[in-house]
Amino acid sequence: MTDTIPTPVINGYANPQVSLLKFAPAPEEGWVPASTLDDDQQVQGEAVDRDDNPLADWLTVPDVPILPAWAQSAASLKANTAALGRLCLWHSRYHLLRVPKYAFRTAWLATKGLWRAVRGLWPSLTASDRSATVNALRAHVREHPEDVDMAVKYALLHRERTLARRWRFGAAATAVAATAVGWWLAPLPVQAGMVAAVALPLAYLGRGDDVQLLDNPTPPLRVDMSAQQLNDALRAAGLLKAGKGDDDGPRVTCVMGPVRDGNGWAVIFDLPKGGGKTAADVLAKRTAIAAELGVDEIQVIASRVRAAAGGNAGRVSLWVADDDPYLGTPNPSPLVKAETFSVWDPIPFGQDARGTRITVPVMWQSLFFGGLPRRGKTFTQRLLTAAGLLDPYVRHYVADGKGGADWMPLKAVAHRLVMGAEDDAVEALKAMLKELLAEMERRFVLLRGLPVSVCPEGKLTPGIVERYNLPVIFLTIDELQEYFTAMEKDDREQVINDLCRLARRGPAAGFISNYASQRPDADSVPTKLREIITLRYSTQVVDQTSSDMILGKGKAAQGADASVLSEEHKGTGVLVTGPASFVTVRADFLDGPAFSELCQRGRALRVKHNQLTGDAVGDVTAAADQAGYSIAPVLSDCLDVMRHTDRMHTVDLLDRLVNVDEDRYGDWDPERLAAELEAAGVDRTTRQVKVSGVNRAGYRRADLEAAVPAELLLSARRVEGSPATGPATNTPSGDSPESA
Repeated sequence: MTDTIPTPVINGYANPQVSLLKFAPAPEEGWVPASTLDDDQQVQGEAVDRDDNPLADWLTVPDVPILPAWAQSAASLKANTAALGRLCLWHSRYHLLRVPKYAFRTAWLATKGLWRAVRGLWPSLTASDRSATVNALRAHVREHPEDVDMAVKYALLHRERTLARRWRFGAAATAVAATAVGWWLAPLPVQAGMVAAVALPLAYLGRGDDVQLLDNPTPPLRVDMSAQQLNDALRAAGLLKAGKGDDDGPRVTCVMGPVRDGNGWAVIFDLPKGGGKTAADVLAKRTAIAAELGVDEIQVIASRVRAAAGGNAGRVSLWVADDDPYLGTPNPSPLVKAETFSVWDPIPFGQDARGTRITVPVMWQSLFFGGLPRRGKTFTQRLLTAAGLLDPYVRHYVADGKGGADWMPLKAVAHRLVMGAEDDAVEALKAMLKELLAEMERRFVLLRGLPVSVCPEGKLTPGIVERYNLPVIFLTIDELQEYFTAMEKDDREQVINDLCRLARRGPAAGFISNYASQRPDADSVPTKLREIITLRYSTQVVDQTSSDMILGKGKAAQGADASVLSEEHKGTGVLVTGPASFVTVRADFLDGPAFSELCQRGRALRVKHNQLTGDAVGDVTAAADQAGYSIAPVLSDCLDVMRHTDRMHTVDLLDRLVNVDEDRYGDWDPERLAAELEAAGVDRTTRQVKVSGVNRAGYRRADLEAAVPAELLLSARRVEGSPATGPATNTPSGDSPESA
């Protein structure tokens, strides 16, 4: 089994775009570790590094990049050049829209500037530097008219001042007149240039210290991001100490960026020492940081940079998207175009905010899905089951507490399919769990008897799967709370214990538990079951408490908070893959028709490999679909909802039909149902059936099956009798555990 789908490994949030590790060169051929040499043989290092080399410091290559971070790749250069272009375009549009405002402001400031210019030039025009002397001599001459010498000096100085005033006012008037005449005679463009040449200096003179000609724009984050914005946001969020006076205070050290990275800005920074803040504090303050940056918290993707990537407890990788990265056209699942798939490989699950492919390794794991209704929880849970459909050596056990149409296509493949949470379905679920526990114990006995060469770790392997016909088992239960609320206390405790055993011990035997529920409180899904689940996924929930119930206690404080998602984020949720690993994922889209088509392909694969077993073998409607026969939809749906019982009252049958397809059966009554089934060829042997001691109008399953073409029933019976129908207990000749 091969698959062409790329399956990168999940590493939580996106890794830093720049490597911060110092890698040692690979050892050359013939290299011997120094620890294995004698003291006389050991050397201090290469010649450059020797202590007695006076040029060691000068010849040491500095451990710094040759190019800045934004210029280290063509993609980064392109992204930052485009960002610069958008920034210039934004500034141009910003100021062009304010040209009328700037024109009025220029006229007002030019008027103020003219007043200030005239007031500044008036002393020069009036020769005020000589007025004090002239006034003093005038006063002296008036008191002492007999002083002829002083009168002469006064007359001379007064004449000089008068001549200076005439010359200066004349020059100013001539300049103004010449300018006016030139402006009047000049063409319009020159007139505009002359006005600008005069008005702009006057406006600049009139602006003062508190008023400026142009507005000071603050570009939105999707256009620009700077280290200053980052420091201001962190300081406002209480992650950096406030400064005193003109000092802003401590600042972060940007190891990389801010630079353009895809549809957003990326930066890796170290918190300053001495502040007592860590990277975990930054993650916990994501909402406050987003508010200070002026974006929604869904646009801020923050993660720690671990030591393996060159990080430390104070290093943070921050990526801020231009827009909401989880909206838009959903991405179709690559499973739709895959011919086969091996569940031993990580399953394609979705994409993160940056568009990086996220995969989920399910072997040796158990999974839990939670979230509000109609947020894509079931669609996401089906992605993992869909991957198992394309692996013929996967056996499906499925239970749907809602009993709707979401999981009904699996009737073509599922070894066991339980639909609904009525009494007969609950009994079928308990029987299915008992069957799984017995199969698990049988497998452990088999694995313990295999030699180490065949089973080196005491766990299932791909070779053992095919050699001993031990397919991987997918246990999928949706709307788990419906079963628990429908059970009595003793049955409920027993089922919980069975599920815990399967989730805890089953992975080593090839069991993959995949559970889903809405808000999993202590009443609907007990804590002891949730806490042993290894992988968790949550769509939108109402608050952080609900998010922690699904993803684990304290996860919201670490940043894994599904309550920040909105109603528009259908199919988007938070995936927790470990104690400190989580990522917000926009799950791949796999609609109902595509899932149904995968189920039919999965059935064909199992028939080809002789792996079609259990309920799928005798399912008449699935056989009809594969053979191309057309069975009336009402007959097919009635057979599906009566899969756990041989008789059912008409009232109950109608209720279950409405649950499967309310649009079709919502207004049906017993008379309409009887007429439609009769038209489909159903001939009722009796109109009254006894269920739990109550005799009412109803239907027998045998009567419904009698309306199906005989060749389909015979075909199903023949396949049902094949050796692959039940749990595989036989091993190939000569391949028993004892002879292996």
